[in-house]
Amino acid sequence: MENNDLNVSSRRGFLGTLATGAAALGITTLASPLSMMASPDFSQQGIADAEEWFNKIKGKHRIVFDAPRPHEIFPFAWPRVFLLTNGATGTPEKDCSVVVILRHDAIPYAMQHDLWAKYNFGEVFKADDPATKQPATRNPFWKPEQGAFKVPGFGVINIGINELQESGVMFCVCDAAMTVYSAAIAGKMNLDPAVVKKEWVAGLLPNIQPMPSGVWAVNRAQEHGCSYCFAG
Repeated sequence: MENNDLNVSSRRGFLGTLATGAAALGITTLASPLSMMASPDFSQQGIADAEEWFNKIKGKHRIVFDAPRPHEIFPFAWPRVFLLTNGATGTPEKDCSVVVILRHDAIPYAMQHDLWAKYNFGEVFKADDPATKQPATRNPFWKPEQGAFKVPGFGVINIGINELQESGVMFCVCDAAMTVYSAAIAGKMNLDPAVVKKEWVAGLLPNIQPMPSGVWAVNRAQEHGCSYCFAG
């Protein structure tokens, strides 16, 4: 029998991984965010639309890029390379479906510039600016300057999230990770976890769909015919 709920064992394993990552980031108090995950509310913040969102996957060639952490330009370059090489071999963008799942430590890429500055995402999530090689103070992949990214042999590649969205690439983000990390960071900054989480959700980039969890989204993408590519 199909069960769309997060089961207890998988949730505990996921949270254990997040707790390990948070400890590495210097976030030592996870009791509150873990308790918040005990009874998650997936009726809020557009998550109820998650199942329907996957029905947008169409076309002959379908792929999901799983991005659990910052990995230089690759979570954004590989979707473009997929589209470019399909075009070169006879399949236009409209006949391809590309899904990028931002989960675990890659969740800040789903958020606006002001949140990067306010919550120091570059240092917290070990996300460097590709141009400076220093912790990013803004989202480097949201509306980058024209020509900001170049790859030897390809030249300039348009890999901003907004540019990829214009080519039909679908982006989603893990709500479970946002819940845990927003609460952990709120605890470190002496802020209200609920307020921080609400601010993060309100600060999601346009057309990025929140998912109950990133691993849930990986499963749904594959159920809709996407081949899997690890991007982290």
